[in-house]
Amino acid sequence: MTEQPSLVAVDTRPSAPSENVVGDRVLIAVQAVNISRLSTHPVPIVPGTLIVVAGAGPKDSNGAGKSSFIAMITALLGDEQWRFASGAKAVSELLFNAELAAGGGGRAWASASHGYIAGVFAGPGTMDDAVTVWLRVNQEAPHLEIRWTRGVRVAAAASEAERVARADEVWATLPRSAGRRDVVARDLTRFLYGDRVRCVSFLSTSVRSKVATNLLSQPLNEISPERIFEAIAALTGLDAELDQEREARRDEHAKRVRAARAVELLKEFEDESRTLLETFDRRDRARVSLADALRCWRGRLARRLADATRRDEALAAELTRFRREGERAAEAIETVRAEIATLKDDTLDRGLAEARGELAALQARAARLDADRAVAENSADELRGMIPALEERRRLADGRDVRAAESELAQARLRLTEALKALGVADREAAGAAAALEDAEGGPAAAQLKALAGAGVGASGLLDAIDVAEQARDGATPDGEQAGDASGAAGLVAVTGSRGWPQEHAVVVDAADLEAAARALAALPGSVLVSSAGVTVVGSFEAVATGREARIKAAEVRLHRARDAQEAAAEAVRAAEDGVAEAERRLEGARAAVGLADVERRLAERRARLTELTEALAGLTPAIATAEQRVSTLDFRARTRNMEIERLEGRRARHEAERDQAGEQAARVAADRAALRLDELTREWGGTAEGAHEWLDALGDDERPLTAEEWWRAAERRLDEALRATFPADDEETPEELRFLLRERSEPGAGRTAREQATFPGVCAALSSYLRGQEEYERHQRRQIEAQLATRQRDLAAAARGAEEAAQSTAVHRAALTAAIKARLTRVAEEFEKLDTSYGGYGATLEFPVPPAPADPEQRWAWRVVPKWRRGEGQGFVPYNRRANTALMDEKAVKLVCAAAIASSGGGHLCLVLDELGRNLGKEHRREAVALFRRIGETYGITVIGALQDDMEPYAVDACGQYVKLRRSSDAMPYNEPPVIIGHDRHTERVRALASAVSR
Repeated sequence: MTEQPSLVAVDTRPSAPSENVVGDRVLIAVQAVNISRLSTHPVPIVPGTLIVVAGAGPKDSNGAGKSSFIAMITALLGDEQWRFASGAKAVSELLFNAELAAGGGGRAWASASHGYIAGVFAGPGTMDDAVTVWLRVNQEAPHLEIRWTRGVRVAAAASEAERVARADEVWATLPRSAGRRDVVARDLTRFLYGDRVRCVSFLSTSVRSKVATNLLSQPLNEISPERIFEAIAALTGLDAELDQEREARRDEHAKRVRAARAVELLKEFEDESRTLLETFDRRDRARVSLADALRCWRGRLARRLADATRRDEALAAELTRFRREGERAAEAIETVRAEIATLKDDTLDRGLAEARGELAALQARAARLDADRAVAENSADELRGMIPALEERRRLADGRDVRAAESELAQARLRLTEALKALGVADREAAGAAAALEDAEGGPAAAQLKALAGAGVGASGLLDAIDVAEQARDGATPDGEQAGDASGAAGLVAVTGSRGWPQEHAVVVDAADLEAAARALAALPGSVLVSSAGVTVVGSFEAVATGREARIKAAEVRLHRARDAQEAAAEAVRAAEDGVAEAERRLEGARAAVGLADVERRLAERRARLTELTEALAGLTPAIATAEQRVSTLDFRARTRNMEIERLEGRRARHEAERDQAGEQAARVAADRAALRLDELTREWGGTAEGAHEWLDALGDDERPLTAEEWWRAAERRLDEALRATFPADDEETPEELRFLLRERSEPGAGRTAREQATFPGVCAALSSYLRGQEEYERHQRRQIEAQLATRQRDLAAAARGAEEAAQSTAVHRAALTAAIKARLTRVAEEFEKLDTSYGGYGATLEFPVPPAPADPEQRWAWRVVPKWRRGEGQGFVPYNRRANTALMDEKAVKLVCAAAIASSGGGHLCLVLDELGRNLGKEHRREAVALFRRIGETYGITVIGALQDDMEPYAVDACGQYVKLRRSSDAMPYNEPPVIIGHDRHTERVRALASAVSR
């Protein structure tokens, strides 16, 4: 189907963006594409009158999309309750939702990722200056994009699907409204309407993020003055200004809290700083004491070394000739030892162990990832392997769902149960017939035994009572002669053989019961009675033979019939089992369809997991290669070091042999000299003996004569002072090494002085290291404390100044807002007065005292509006919550709503949108209240659009200017049927003309 040409030429050339594109034009048509379940047919709109929107859903008016239709119009007309400045995310909830459309999950359609709201605007009575505005609604941000063009440009096609596709084509041809980009939600009202209010609404639909109080949703006298103000604020646009006032109070409160917090923080910081500074001063004193302790310790070392040197000089002459020989070896040994000590440093071993640990960790992680990937691959393979079988089994369902297949299976099983019952009956009949035939053919004696048992005569079958030799069973000797030595029953068997008449019909009875047995068997001729008195035959032989053949024939006929019936029943069972099997296959196919969807979802998850694991493995490969290279390098270095140590150990052994040889020659002198421990004292001193003598000579007269013990006591005393100054109590900050040394040197028992002297250098070194590490930190902290004090004092001054300025700003803003609210409410009151006197009232007004601002910064500034009106000429105003008739309340509510709408329009055209129009109006006054909406709208140029419930439609259909009915007859339909649009009275031709202009 070709597209209908526009009424005027459409300008598709991009131009510079302009504001107030719609201007004074009014909305004359609207089209929805992928908006809720609304049909894509264009809907003409008659401006300046009352338009009622009714619905016909699958059960009642619910589900026809009335709320979505009027909500779409409010979004097109820039109703600020959609929060366009924040992106208008709530508009995206108007898009077609497949989950909601499916109802109970019967059918499913694809949800719409985007849709369109197209509106045609034109001047009164002409289409020459028409403008078409397109809003693209997206699920993802930006949620709203706006384009427009001159003329009428809607999506025209033969079907819903074609119109949806055509809408995308039309959007692509429209020029971008802001140059290289589209106008988005935050600029909608400025570009389309020049920031003029074009729409106010009362919507109770769930797609709105904020639902204002509807003055028509309940009797006016049941609505509180606070809620009345909230409703008027929503209609007149005061909501945003009230929110700004609350934000100002929040800012003021935050700044006051910030100023108070600044005072607290300054005091806390001063207290903490005072403690820190005291600690720093104490540690400075500890550094001085530690320096004195080290000096005294050095005096002890110098004194000990000087005394030992003098003793060593006395022994030097004796060692001169031996020392030359062992000196070279000793130096070589020390050199080798130093080299070995250097090589035996465990830094390389630690590095190698650390590198191996890192490599093992990386390899373990790679192995885990590889195992996870293998598991994921196996799981994906298993899921992929399941898909063909599930798809094949799904075909068995023949289009049936699980519920239908289960119902068919239950019916098939019921038929199988009935067939099995019939087969059981046939089986029992066949078993009885077979038993009868067996009795007739091989067990006639059974009839005799049964007859005798019924007569109370004890008996047994002849063949059961005796055992006959094999040759006797044949009935003759090899020569063909009879066995003549048998008597009684044995003779009878021998004569006649073990089979056939008469022994098969013979029974053994007692001789005393012979007559009773004969009487009991009178009905069975041919029966043979065997007793001690002899053999008696009852009746004639011919009768028995003839009766036996008849019985056999009758039993065979019965058996054939029973088996035919059994076969027919078995055939019915097989047919029923085939039906059950077919129903089970269909049920399996239906369940396979459900399983297939689950398998495909799980397969997608496994594939994503495989991708993630593969990327993780790829990222680990370079790290593993680097770790392996590092381990290889460190391992090679370790092996080389060990070989060098072995070589040096050999050299040291040779030098030690040379030294030992020289030492043996000077054993006595060396022993005396070794006892002096001169080398050890020299190492402890850290210099030469001459240096020790010089150090002692430089002392004053009071210190020069001090002995090593006196130096030690002074050093110990200074160290204790330094420790107490650094750690005044059992301080948690004491380093673990220092804590261990102090615990060792203070342990009671023998040798305590030796332990104290042995640990003294370590304690001093640890304490010095700690104080040295703290020194730079303390200097930095002192500077930081001074800077922080200055900064916090400045912050306190700034916070106090900011709090004072915020309080002044809030007061100014509140005064301006109070004036604006009073001016807006005053205008509403004036319009309320005009409407009331113009439409049958005696005058009305609004009372709105200025409330105090709330102390809670989160609380909204609650105003109270009390509508009042006169009930008679010359009477005073009566508050709205006084008892009054329903008609009066409904009339005043309608006038108040219209007055608020007129006051917010600023003199331009306005659209008033109401959801559930007149839902709470009294039934006897509904038609008058709706007619009042129409008269006010046509008088003031307000387009009133109201959605109706079923009970309101009879009252509103005759009082409106235009009637729009949205239809959807079944939940199986994803979209509505074409709407019914009727223009009443003088609007009839207007509706027809608009419909003709915007669509075929």
